[in-house]
Amino acid sequence: MCEAGRVKLGAGLGAAVRRPRLLVALVVLLIVLGFLLTRGGAPAGTFSVESVRVAGVREVDKQPVTLEGTIYLPTGGGKHPAVLLAHGYGGSMDSVAPQARYLAERGYVVLAYSARGFGFSDGKVHLDSPDYEVKDGQRMLDVLAQRPEVQLDAPGDPHVAVVGASYGGALALLLGGTDRRVDALVPSITWNDLRQALFPQFATTGRPTTAAQVTPVAGAGPFKKQWAAIFFGSTLGSGAGGGSGRAGAGPQASPTPTTRTPGLSRDEQARQQLSLQALSNACGNLSGDLCLAYLQTAESGRPTADLLKLLAASSPARVTARITAPTLLIQGEADSLFPLSEADANAREIAANGTPVSLVWTGDGHDGGTSETDREWQLTADFLDRVLHGKPPAGDRFRVTVPDGVVSSVDSNPAPQHRSTAVVPGLPAQPGQPAQSLRTASLPLSGREQLAISPPGATPSALTSLPGLGALTGLLGSSAGASATGGTSLSALPGQTATFDTAPLTRALTVTGSGRVTVKITSTATDVELFASLVDVAPNGSTTLPEQLVAPVRLSNVPGAGREVTIALPGVVHDVPVGHRLRVVLSATDQAYAVPLDTRAYRISLAGTGGLTLPTVPLAVEADGSSSRGPWIAALLLAAALAAVLVGGLALRRRAALRDRRTGDDGLAEVPIAIEGLGKAYGDGFRAVSDLTFRVEAGQVLGLLGPNGAGKTTTLRMLMGLITPTEGDIRVFGHLVRPGAPVLSRVGSFVEGPGFLPHLSGLRNLELFWRATGRPADDARFGAALEVAGLGDDVHRKVRTYSQGMRQRLAIAQAMLGLPELLVLDEPTNGLDPPQIREMREVLQRYAATGRTVLVSSHLLAEVEQTCSHVVVMARGRLVAQGPVAEMVGEAHVVVVDVDEPFDAGEVAGTVEGVGDVRVTDTGLVVSAAAPARAALVEALVGAGHHVSRVAPQRGLEETFLTLVGGEDA
Repeated sequence: MCEAGRVKLGAGLGAAVRRPRLLVALVVLLIVLGFLLTRGGAPAGTFSVESVRVAGVREVDKQPVTLEGTIYLPTGGGKHPAVLLAHGYGGSMDSVAPQARYLAERGYVVLAYSARGFGFSDGKVHLDSPDYEVKDGQRMLDVLAQRPEVQLDAPGDPHVAVVGASYGGALALLLGGTDRRVDALVPSITWNDLRQALFPQFATTGRPTTAAQVTPVAGAGPFKKQWAAIFFGSTLGSGAGGGSGRAGAGPQASPTPTTRTPGLSRDEQARQQLSLQALSNACGNLSGDLCLAYLQTAESGRPTADLLKLLAASSPARVTARITAPTLLIQGEADSLFPLSEADANAREIAANGTPVSLVWTGDGHDGGTSETDREWQLTADFLDRVLHGKPPAGDRFRVTVPDGVVSSVDSNPAPQHRSTAVVPGLPAQPGQPAQSLRTASLPLSGREQLAISPPGATPSALTSLPGLGALTGLLGSSAGASATGGTSLSALPGQTATFDTAPLTRALTVTGSGRVTVKITSTATDVELFASLVDVAPNGSTTLPEQLVAPVRLSNVPGAGREVTIALPGVVHDVPVGHRLRVVLSATDQAYAVPLDTRAYRISLAGTGGLTLPTVPLAVEADGSSSRGPWIAALLLAAALAAVLVGGLALRRRAALRDRRTGDDGLAEVPIAIEGLGKAYGDGFRAVSDLTFRVEAGQVLGLLGPNGAGKTTTLRMLMGLITPTEGDIRVFGHLVRPGAPVLSRVGSFVEGPGFLPHLSGLRNLELFWRATGRPADDARFGAALEVAGLGDDVHRKVRTYSQGMRQRLAIAQAMLGLPELLVLDEPTNGLDPPQIREMREVLQRYAATGRTVLVSSHLLAEVEQTCSHVVVMARGRLVAQGPVAEMVGEAHVVVVDVDEPFDAGEVAGTVEGVGDVRVTDTGLVVSAAAPARAALVEALVGAGHHVSRVAPQRGLEETFLTLVGGEDA
């Protein structure tokens, strides 16, 4: 029987090889079956939801505080481990609801709540204070201990993990070091010492580890003014007396403090009272002591003693040595707020107590980066499954994401890659054993002594990143950014930097952490503030600043003869291929930090060994997915699919490669679309497209316009290889387009409406679509696509419940999966409301600004005019006009003239040759006039004593379009 089955399978594969369509069907079937068998580590269960209200610690003024929460209870009875879920700064229990549902489906009782001052919870924000937020968290543990559904370790002691990100991550660590009832911790993208995070190089002699060590250290590092403004500013002025306030009861105004200082005049007393009132209202939900300390620091650029004490009290570094719960630390590499060094400090301090620690560096963070939300949830769930169900952790495994991983110097398509090693570098392999030493690579640097100037007022300043927009501002520090700004990279301004280069690498290496370089610095001032970065320089001279990160350097009491200092470079994970160089850049300014405003000069030269020392960790590429996935039967099915591809696909690939060599045009390799003499005729003699020729260049947003029946959709279908042209060629990046052409993998499209499986959620539809492409899951960039869709939690709903607009947005997100080099959208704004249309316009323009290309077919002329840089106008299947939108609009004949005394001006306009259809409005005239007549009109109006303030085309592209197509039905 087994032999018979084997013969049938072999016969099926043979038939598939002979019949490509059958091969495709077989592979898709096997992939779907494999997906169904490997879809998760734990089966999804059902749960119910209850709202809870918990009394928090009373405020400073003894006002009672009520905290709002939601508890998720698995159905089916029995007792379950619990998870206390904390949210990020500015969030609420609603912002972590998707993760709560995910964990509840896996059988955990989950309590998510809004911290004081956020959501609908009362109270002020004390920034994870041990006296407020930490005690609130302990009360939440009490709530879990009282639930009959929660498994207990002892009376009043729930079997519980604390999970949180950023603000919630610090709370998890503080709670884990304060309350021994906590059994597992998963803090992510959070801080160790908040003083160090906001004032880098604050504690140069070591981080405080006990409650007694909170005395402010003199000489705090450069102030992260932009991040601090966002961190604190999101609660400033947001209304006092609670978070968002309960429904029907908005925020109450803060009582205005009253005080009278003897000896002040009435005017001075009034100003004092107004100042106090402004301060009270400005503080919003932020506690008064924290608000005042921040405002004073923001004004001076230097931290006050009060602020440093408050930040120290809110730092997990106080309690990490007391944490005994196994801990999974997840930290983002794209994070200029809480860099990798913060997680490393937490890991070292927790492990020093003999506590098991696992460390993961992911490709995302507060600056964006590569979204890995689903992977992080899976890692969290797997960790909790092991720890809370009585199994030991999988070991102190160190995992990293290489954002642009390359395998060789000729890899032209870098993609995120997960790699790992068995032991966390720098931590004990087992309690009591010596730490594994970190491997390093030393590279000689070259460069003469250089002068770096900090200009007066620190203006202009280098722009390396904007908080939360690191991916966007990455363009500014790259070679693309340099070309866009006239040859100047905004991350390294001329005259403000010193640079030192290595020789081209003869062996590829992966930088894993923070490098070191020793330099000598002489300053015109007694102190020094510089910003160090590590830049990858390709053989063609293009540069990459990994994750847009810089490391601030501050020195005080610098002697006139200068000082040698070893600088810690930013912690990054970056592949450096053979032939690339590494460049150390020291800048005198950076827009994200408060820097000295006086003019100063720094003389910088190499010192010590004159080399660059980089940490390198031997890492193995890690297969995606958790160890709980992949039953043996799924492996067999996937192996069979692979065999089918190998047997049948090799021949197809050879033929495709030969065809590509015959049809490729190297001269058009950088041109996204080149259409030449394109035509399409049908059997009944109807011609949809005739002799169509145009090109779309990289970085353009091109609008394809035309009335109904103009041939737009037919052109797009030929462009995507869905139908074959009758004559002419379409080339995409130099390759002729044919059905199934490999070059189409570089194109994302949405043509002729969305098509989804209605019984599946929006997210599952996107995942299945991407799986069908056969490309790695991390290449999909789901986070970026879903951000475009803007569906929020609705992405988890079944598609059959979606409105037309929601389906449209999901279809656009599907087209943008993988961030293709060419995006083709047919009527993308159908079904969208005006705010969504505006968002779509901004998304497409930002997308093209990265060097990618967008082709949009639309009938909304006003939107095309605001969105597109270029247009192609079709009518009756032929090209009517093409060119930049600005030039097309400039050809409009109807103009608006803003002029005083419109009625008298109208009489003057009627006498000017070439001016017709004069209409008088309240503010001026609307006339029909070609370019020469406009000049004569202005001259006549001014000669008659009128004041002309504006002459502009009316309706722009719409009028031009109607003129070109001759008034056809659009």
